[in-house]
Amino acid sequence: MKKAPQLLLLFYTSIMLFTFCEKKEDMEDDVQELEEPEGWPLFEDAVSKGVVTKDAIDEASGLAASRRNPGIFWTHNDSGNMPVIFALDETGAFKAEFSLLNVPNRDWEDIAVGPGPVDNIHYIYIGEIGDNDAVHKANYIYRFPEPDLAASGELGAYEIAQYDVITYVYPDGQRDAETLMVDPKTRDIYIVSKRESNVHLYKAAYPQATDGVITLEKMATLPYSFIVAGDIDASGDEILMKGYTDVYFWKRKGSETIAATLSGTPQKIKYLIEPQGEAIAWDAEGVDFYTLSEKRENLDPHLYFYKRK
Repeated sequence: MKKAPQLLLLFYTSIMLFTFCEKKEDMEDDVQELEEPEGWPLFEDAVSKGVVTKDAIDEASGLAASRRNPGIFWTHNDSGNMPVIFALDETGAFKAEFSLLNVPNRDWEDIAVGPGPVDNIHYIYIGEIGDNDAVHKANYIYRFPEPDLAASGELGAYEIAQYDVITYVYPDGQRDAETLMVDPKTRDIYIVSKRESNVHLYKAAYPQATDGVITLEKMATLPYSFIVAGDIDASGDEILMKGYTDVYFWKRKGSETIAATLSGTPQKIKYLIEPQGEAIAWDAEGVDFYTLSEKRENLDPHLYFYKRK
C-alpha cells in the first residue's frame, strides 16, 4: 500500500540530486573561470632543457636572464660558497664564471638583472640577503654592469673588482629573505622575506645610496610563506614568485605599483616540484620562464623551461 508514495519520493529525490549536481558543476566551472581569467597567460608543463653538470654549481639559489648576452643565464650558490656568479646557456651548460673580489658569500640568495645608475646599461644585482637565524644587523646588495661574454671569452674564470655595495636594514628587525627583484620601470629594488606565515614586501627606492646604511620601506604583507625566489620581467609588467611547491604569477595593470600588484590575487602556475628549487627567472624577452634547483641526494639539477601557450 505504501510502495507508490515511496517510489514517487525516490523519483523526486533523484531529480533534485541530478539538478544539484548540474548546478555544482556549473559553479565549479565558474570558479575555474575566475582562477584563469581571459587574457592571463597559461604555461605548458615543465621541460628539462638540460642538466647542470658543473661541479661547482651545487647550491644554486638564484637565476637571472642576461640582457647583454643572448641565451645566457646567471646563477650562483648560497651560503658558505665562493663569491662567484656562473654563466650558463639555455641547456644549462657552463660558459664562464666571475668572482667578486674582497667580499664573502655569507649567504647569497638571489640575483637579478635590470637598469641602474647609468642609462642604457644592464646591471647585475646580487642579494646577500639570507639570514636563517635572523642575526645579521645589516644585509648587502652588490651591483655592477653586466659582463660581456664576447669580450671576456667563454669557458673562462674572470674577476670583478669594481661594484657598488648597497647596505640596508629592515624597519622592523632582522629578516631572512631569498627573493630580490628590480622594477625596470622605476629602478626600485624589492626584497620579499621568507619565513613568516605572511611574508613582507620591502622596497629600496631608487636612487639607492652606496655610502651608508639605508632602511628599507615596508610596502605590504602578503598571504604566502616560504617564498624563495622571484623575478620581474624586462617590461616591468609581469611578476613571478615561487615557494618550494608553488609558482605564482601576477599581471601589472597600467601604472600600478609593485606592492599593489602583489597585493592582488595571483594565478597559480603548474609547477614541477624540484629537489630544492630556489631559483626562477623570466627569459630575456619576458615570454617564457625557467627554474633551477640546488643539487640534492646526488641528483644533478635540471634547468626547467616553461613555455607560454
